[in-house]
Amino acid sequence: MSIRILFILLFVAPVQMLVIASSAIAGGMKLGDLCRLKGQEDNTLQGLGLVVGLKGTGDSDAAPTARALARMMQLMGGQMATDAAGRLDINDLKNAKNVALVFVTAQVPGVGAQQGDQLDVTINAINAKSLDGGFLMLTPLLGPRADDSTVYAMAQGPIAVSPDGPPTNGRVQEGCKMESTIRASFHLDGKITLILNRDFATFDTTQRIEEEINNLSSLTFGDLESEKSTPSSRRAQATAIDQLHVEVMIPELYRDNPIKFVSFLLNIPIQLSNHSTRVVINERDGIVVIGEDVEIAPVLVTHRNLRIEAGGRTIQSVVAMGDKAVTENAKLKSLADALNALDVPTDDLIAIIKTLKRKGDLYGEVVFE
Repeated sequence: MSIRILFILLFVAPVQMLVIASSAIAGGMKLGDLCRLKGQEDNTLQGLGLVVGLKGTGDSDAAPTARALARMMQLMGGQMATDAAGRLDINDLKNAKNVALVFVTAQVPGVGAQQGDQLDVTINAINAKSLDGGFLMLTPLLGPRADDSTVYAMAQGPIAVSPDGPPTNGRVQEGCKMESTIRASFHLDGKITLILNRDFATFDTTQRIEEEINNLSSLTFGDLESEKSTPSSRRAQATAIDQLHVEVMIPELYRDNPIKFVSFLLNIPIQLSNHSTRVVINERDGIVVIGEDVEIAPVLVTHRNLRIEAGGRTIQSVVAMGDKAVTENAKLKSLADALNALDVPTDDLIAIIKTLKRKGDLYGEVVFE
């Protein structure tokens, strides 16, 4: 099997790389591509519900299920027997096989949800064998905090079980109706907090974002229609907190209209440091991405019937049936070229990279996906 390797475009198509690089420098990545605003995150609503209408695959001999069913029937006006202490008698329901107690969850998107919005619901059985054909009874959904008893939504509806998934998990499409509005606040005390995506979360990136925002002219955030505004009232001030967070003070001019300021801010172009010293490996798909500046120490690699030497500024390959020399800079890319020319499998290339990294002979970052 031949090696499948993706290199930085500089090695594959120099002319095309020049075009792409020119476009990237002119536009660059926008700040909104790297981060999100604090407060703009998903929230989970959750609750305990009952599923009825199962075909004998519900909970068996489960007292909690019987108690929950008895309580629901009582609330709906059903005549339920009680014991001498006035507690519900669940003996009549303990053998119910078509009922299951389930966990019910719904995800509120990062932009929030308005009263009346409908969301999808996920159902997970606790003790039932299958939820196929079941119907979720009306279930109140609370927030993720145990000390918050607010009912944010109600869920109900027929359950659909995926044919490819376990029968104990199911979904109700648009089965959750919001009873309260959940707003996603994005500013507090006159400032917003940028949270970087994990792929870009480094001290260098947050420092670059801080400098880009603070170095912008006050005219960038200026309001052309406001001639009375001063430069100080239009200037944004950013502070990098750590490798994940950057706090930005909202300029005085935009205190009453923070949305306009956020729109300007998230469209700022940001030039990031390149990842040319990074190696990304996807073992499942057999893909290796090698940065152009990943170097290796002088080493001797032996692989079955061949020897590959990387020393000084050259890489030489010696095969048992003859010699084949490749003279290039002593970089990992050159080593991969030599292995590719000798039809070394991808799994072997990955094993060699792992060994080089473990020995400390690979000067770069190795990321596994």
